[in-house]
Amino acid sequence: MRNLRVVGFLSALLFAASLIATQHSIAAVESVNPSNGWRIECSGDAESAGTITFNVLPNKGQVIAVSVNIAKGRGENEVAKDIRDAFRAQLPPDRFTAEADDGEDVLLKKKSGQPDFAIELASSTVEDVRLNLQRE
Repeated sequence: MRNLRVVGFLSALLFAASLIATQHSIAAVESVNPSNGWRIECSGDAESAGTITFNVLPNKGQVIAVSVNIAKGRGENEVAKDIRDAFRAQLPPDRFTAEADDGEDVLLKKKSGQPDFAIELASSTVEDVRLNLQRE
């Protein structure tokens, strides 16, 4: 009887692990699904200085890494402006536009005639700043 409980527990554990792995792979596929624009929602205040790095993945062309330096104490609206300014400075201006929207949001869009693109959060060393990337 005890062996059956152990086997049942292990089966349930493996099933849960496979569900989690499936959810992560679905999220990964969706995060690189190209679009003509992306919204980056910023929330939380920077409790530490650090760097946020995004990868912009054009449907045609090479990945462009964009690094954003964030100072300690920056609020979510200021973090959004820092991200917008980094996109403007580091991405080709003939291919992309970056705008601050609703204070704490950044909109990154392709220009007319340019290929769709995806964006992903590559890394962040800034404490307590949360970023949510959504296709437009």
